[in-house]
Amino acid sequence: MGLLTKKDAGLILDPLADNNPITIQVLGICSALAITAELEASVVMAISVIFVLGVGNVVISLMRNIIPSKIRIIVQLIVVATLVIIVDQVLKAFAYELSKTLGAFVGLIITNCIIMGRFEAFALANGPWKSFLDGIGNALGYGVILILVGFFRELLGSGTLFGVPVLGDPIAKTGLYATGYENNGFMIIPPAALIVVGIIIWVQRSRNPALVEEN
Repeated sequence: MGLLTKKDAGLILDPLADNNPITIQVLGICSALAITAELEASVVMAISVIFVLGVGNVVISLMRNIIPSKIRIIVQLIVVATLVIIVDQVLKAFAYELSKTLGAFVGLIITNCIIMGRFEAFALANGPWKSFLDGIGNALGYGVILILVGFFRELLGSGTLFGVPVLGDPIAKTGLYATGYENNGFMIIPPAALIVVGIIIWVQRSRNPALVEEN
């Protein structure tokens, strides 16, 4: 018998597709709009949320029987704030320029609906192992969408990936590439993220008609 049962595997796999936090639950949209103009920022934000939600779910699960119900939200905020401070300090120590790019959005992980929602809906009612899997699964589902959006926005908006030109050699600093590609400035502004997310949602629902809401 493997380490993961079928039910345990579902905790990780379901949020990646049919129960994705962004495309199905419509949570965590703000960061998907704000920080996905660059792929590097998208990847770092995804990793940060994986750490915060994975560890946070375990901590809340371990404390679930001793947290008074009247102050459970305050306790949850303290736990997530502590983890976010750790992430913020690590970024400032090892990736200072990137930490400035992300700015306040790292701190806003504290109020991310996905994190508080999983604390309330799952970690308070399940053991540490299942809570860990649930946290990792939902954070991965969030991260995959962030990275997809960041990939297309940076590629089409700047002609680069991780800051490296991939659509040809740039001619001076005009935004025009030797391949004939010209940067699409629209892709680096927040409304473009909504369009990319919308396309992802359309593709997801076209592949699985069960996800289409009935009128």
